[in-house]
Amino acid sequence: MTGHFAMDDEPGPLPLAQEYDTALLDLDGVVYVGPHAVAHAAASLTRAGALGMRLAYVTNNAYRTPRAVAGHLRRLGLPAAEDDVVTSAQAAARLAAELRPPVVRVLAIGGEGLLAALRAYGLEPVRSAEEDPGCVVQGFAPTVSWRELAEAAYAVGRGVPWIVTNADPSAPTHRGTAPGNGALAGVVRAATGAVPTVAGKPSAALLREGAARTGARRPLMIGDRLDTDVEGARSAGFDSLVVLTGATTAHDLLTAPEHRRPTHLAADLRGLLAPARRVEKYPGGYRCGGWVGSVRDRELVLTGRGDPEDALWAACRAAWSAAESPSVAAALATLGRCARS
Repeated sequence: MTGHFAMDDEPGPLPLAQEYDTALLDLDGVVYVGPHAVAHAAASLTRAGALGMRLAYVTNNAYRTPRAVAGHLRRLGLPAAEDDVVTSAQAAARLAAELRPPVVRVLAIGGEGLLAALRAYGLEPVRSAEEDPGCVVQGFAPTVSWRELAEAAYAVGRGVPWIVTNADPSAPTHRGTAPGNGALAGVVRAATGAVPTVAGKPSAALLREGAARTGARRPLMIGDRLDTDVEGARSAGFDSLVVLTGATTAHDLLTAPEHRRPTHLAADLRGLLAPARRVEKYPGGYRCGGWVGSVRDRELVLTGRGDPEDALWAACRAAWSAAESPSVAAALATLGRCARS
């Protein structure tokens, strides 16, 4: 468990679920991993909602419709309605609808999730560059063919504005890693030399779409990746919470460049029910809980005992504050021993 619960009748710092009005939640690695819900996710999000936090699920996946995503989440025991799901297809459709001069026809490369999003914004999806599209919007679908990529290239090559739902180079499948929408967009880019506008993370467009749809005044982006979730939050001007249930490792955090450093850290979504971790400047380093992180002779050092995430957070603050990037090997060894104890 990360941190301590704030009791209703106990004064002190508010839990994150009350400090922020809306959670913008990444899905894979945060809410679920493959077909299974992440441990503690359902109970934590239900409790966060009871504390007044609005939940919005923001995903770079443009293939599935919000209704399908919400149904999947409910089957996993998670609180979710169709309106709680915000996809990169919706963000891309908004970008297309806001183009000037206005467009009506959109050359749509993708699946039902993209087609539904475009229609919701009053746009007419077409399948050929010969149908005079005012814009090309490209999203992932496992059925995307050479012929469809060629149509996109014909239109983009003529100077038609080009939006991609997301630029993820790969897509996880039950058989392994497959080409994602970024790889398919790379085909059109290689053919035309054009550079698309990206709607999904780390672009700010998807997160701003989530904030707009929920009426968020103080949103918190919650994710497991620094290069999409945290960088996207930075781009949008939002605070972020990284959870350690997915892709990000201790090494990733300790060596993160400034534009990929999260505001908060937690082991999992129970962190929403606890106050933010407090870090204090300490002689020669930074203290979090029972741990002190410091840099000595360009080496990051951790001393203390207690919560492993407190140790990691103290180490992060020390590493990020150093004038030059320190060696993190010793700190990682300490964190490994801490996790095993």
